[in-house]
Amino acid sequence: MIRLIPVLLVLALWIYAFIDCLNTPEEQVRGLPKVVWVIIILLFGEVLVGPIAWLVAGKHRTGPEGGSTPSEWHRNHRTQWVAPDDNPEFLSSLREENKKDERLLKSWEDDLRRREEELRRREGGSGDAQENPPRG
Repeated sequence: MIRLIPVLLVLALWIYAFIDCLNTPEEQVRGLPKVVWVIIILLFGEVLVGPIAWLVAGKHRTGPEGGSTPSEWHRNHRTQWVAPDDNPEFLSSLREENKKDERLLKSWEDDLRRREEELRRREGGSGDAQENPPRG
């Protein structure tokens, strides 16, 4: 089983370099055309010359966009608010939501009162006819 580990590592590097070469845009390939790099990786992959050559010299590698690595960015970039209840924007949005909900509730209550009054008027006007139905 231990003898299999170097073979698997070579195979993994070979596959990684091959896929990286295929996915790299043509304008980022250095030195040779992309097709030649694919052939070099495939032909010399067993001895690791092709994949290592691709990783070292085949692709134009750029640094990250801020000029710093992700870990440096995380160290230097602190979020301003820790919890939602410390964020004034979040708290003001809650207040706005509460105001909106209160307006909606008030309009529902007004609508309910209007409907109740309407039902009372109907019952009051037709209540006499129901109390003394015509006999026939």
